[in-house]
Amino acid sequence: MQKGQFSDIAQLKSLEGQEVAVSDWLEITQRRIDAFADATDDHQWIHVDPERARRESAFGTTIAHGFLTLSLIPRFTYECLNFRDLFAMTINYGANRIRFVSPVRSGSRIRARFQLLELSEVKGGWQARFQVTVEIEGQEKPACVAETLSRYYTVAP
Repeated sequence: MQKGQFSDIAQLKSLEGQEVAVSDWLEITQRRIDAFADATDDHQWIHVDPERARRESAFGTTIAHGFLTLSLIPRFTYECLNFRDLFAMTINYGANRIRFVSPVRSGSRIRARFQLLELSEVKGGWQARFQVTVEIEGQEKPACVAETLSRYYTVAP
């Protein structure tokens, strides 16, 4: 796994267009899927009913919510992009595009790859635009591809 270690903003800026980090693998358990269903009130059977999913689903098991996969991107970011010490505050600013390419079956392992598309100056700090590809171990197609925006402030806005 490649961790992004950056000593200053110039070093990060020099990596525009390149992959800058890859997270560790994370198992998506039924317990995690159920907790997400409880948090979002999305209890559709394809997510929370293993027996029915085994009998009736094309996937043969329950699958994670697409938004569960998306919601793990900040976790992966925190794990493998180490430059927060350069800033007073970090915020998720949004996303330009999100696609859920393949379902994540319960018990699968996923990880994120981060490509820095652009780093630009904003009032009080910097904005990074990343392409984040969430891979499923052993599968050719990714679970999710998202273009995310993060803001890193040197002082509180």
